[in-house]
Amino acid sequence: MYKSYYGLTKKPFKLTPDSKVVFRSEAHQEALAILKYGVLGKKGFLVLTANVGLGKTTLLEALVESLGTDVKLCLLNNPLLYRDEFFSYLSKKLDLPWDGNKAMFLIAFDEMLKVAYAAGERILLIVDEAHVLPIDLLEEIRLLSNLDVKGQDVLSIFLVGQPELNKLMSDDRLLPLRQRIGIRFDLKPFGLSETKQYILFRLRHAGARHLHIFTDEAIEQIHVVSKGTPRLINIVCDHALLTGFAENKPVINAELIQECIEDLHFPGEKNPLPVGQEVGKQRDYRRVVLITIGVLIVVCSLLLMLEFLPQSSGEKVMGAIVPASLLQWIQTIFESFIGGNGG
Repeated sequence: MYKSYYGLTKKPFKLTPDSKVVFRSEAHQEALAILKYGVLGKKGFLVLTANVGLGKTTLLEALVESLGTDVKLCLLNNPLLYRDEFFSYLSKKLDLPWDGNKAMFLIAFDEMLKVAYAAGERILLIVDEAHVLPIDLLEEIRLLSNLDVKGQDVLSIFLVGQPELNKLMSDDRLLPLRQRIGIRFDLKPFGLSETKQYILFRLRHAGARHLHIFTDEAIEQIHVVSKGTPRLINIVCDHALLTGFAENKPVINAELIQECIEDLHFPGEKNPLPVGQEVGKQRDYRRVVLITIGVLIVVCSLLLMLEFLPQSSGEKVMGAIVPASLLQWIQTIFESFIGGNGG
């Protein structure tokens, strides 16, 4: 609808991943290099985490396209399966027999690894959305790696998911799996400079006649609300182009971006846009809150002791458990509090 108005040959901000139009930030280039190294370096288990919308699927597509014919791939992008369903999926992808008998499957799997080793081939199992895997299925995946004997190193297993995967992996039952992780990488969002480069890259690949459709202030506003998340950048920019076309604005400014954000905001959503939160930061925030509450409870308890115990007894008890400097500070606060209320 807005393509001809802005001099574009196609929509620049599609939501569906396009492996032919891939912007690789420094972090994305590093992540892709690590994924390739995980295969070539025979690292066994690799864990890649990234928040929602940061481009995990695009990275995996780029990896798959780069694989040689000597790599046999099994990509599982919907791991919410029962154990038998999981083995059935593996057998189909790897051309192995499956009749519901796990023992016979493992024998066939072991034989496949030996044949691959003799032929100089590799087996790559990628589990996308691994953060939703049940623990018992993660354990089954670990046990598969036991069949890849030392010195053979044919099998590589990549676990890819959202930051919740790190929390899942911290379960005590998965200690043997954690000890086998050869590489871990956490994909970070764009910085402001990368957000600008990304928008210009998308416009350029859509045939834009000029690249000043978005003002610098508009791009900065997009970066702030999207927190550098490519998927959200696409959503805001596409909506802005549509709105700019409807309002006959050839240049998108910050005010128009703010209008789009208000249109896209979900009622009740804390952030202007649905941005994923990092699990680690959430835990750190809760820890700070709990520590603060604990300190307040201790201070209030000490104040109450000063209030209700006789002065000499209170000072004796307090002096035994609280340093003199801290006790003096508490007494000063208490006297100020009482004085303030009395006035």
